[in-house]
Amino acid sequence: MERRDAIRRAGLVVLAVNLALVAGKGAVWAWTGSLAVGSEAVNSLADLSYSLVLVAGLYLTTQPPDAEHPHGHERIEPFVSLVIALGVFAAGILVFRSAAVSVLNGAYGSFPGVLPAAVLAAGGLAKVGLYRYCRQVGEHHDSPAMVATALDNRADVWTAGAALGGVLGASAGFPILDPLAAGIVAVGICYTGVDIVRDNVDYLVGGAPPKELREAILSRALAHPQVHGAHDVIAHYVGPEVDVSLHIEVKGDLTLHEAHEIESAVAESIRVVDTVDDVFVHVDPRELGEWKDGERSTLAEPPGRGIGRDQRNRR
Repeated sequence: MERRDAIRRAGLVVLAVNLALVAGKGAVWAWTGSLAVGSEAVNSLADLSYSLVLVAGLYLTTQPPDAEHPHGHERIEPFVSLVIALGVFAAGILVFRSAAVSVLNGAYGSFPGVLPAAVLAAGGLAKVGLYRYCRQVGEHHDSPAMVATALDNRADVWTAGAALGGVLGASAGFPILDPLAAGIVAVGICYTGVDIVRDNVDYLVGGAPPKELREAILSRALAHPQVHGAHDVIAHYVGPEVDVSLHIEVKGDLTLHEAHEIESAVAESIRVVDTVDDVFVHVDPRELGEWKDGERSTLAEPPGRGIGRDQRNRR
């Protein structure tokens, strides 16, 4: 299945499941008055709201490249993830406020626990399924928005468990456990928002990709038999994809056609690395000495550092 179809389908699945959970939890909340169930209903309502944003955002991000966006629209995805995070934070604050007011005012009471427990257990199982599904789609298709959605669903599993504990405790004769469980749910919701923001900041500020990816990029450049060194190697996120620029050292007496062939081969070998989008290779004559022997490079270091073939073999 193409990336576009897989991601759009996942967004619709998330929307449908969250709509069903809002309806089920909302009905039980209205029937029983359980704050733990109510907190979960609010949580699911926030999930439903961001699901709508997610579906709209994924529709935009999976549009093909056009004249205004020659690299495609995938760079919108981190912004979609931040919208998700805002919805998560809002839900967490509302739930915590409700729980705190209930505890301070002593406005809680006992209620039958079978129906609330059943809806919370069912909701938890649904979220386990969504977490696995969204994580698989997000990682397979390099979608930050789907990974963020998976993290939110994983947190929802734990908050559903906390809410279930509160419902069972209240039914056993400890009604204060119901709003306390709602407070735990609120903390879990907000923590999920922090996770989502942290995971997407690098996409927005042009952070460096993981060390393993940076090493793979450098190794591919040095793997060419006519490349004797590399310097000014820079890799950074542009949206969820990585742009790479580097200088490679070759013999200065090569013809222009030979140098061009080396440049094209190196660029193509790096471009096939997962998540790499654009690669810009500048060819330097080795004799200029812009790469200095004994200097070691990582892609996070400032320009001017480099690594040569002999030094790489000694590592």
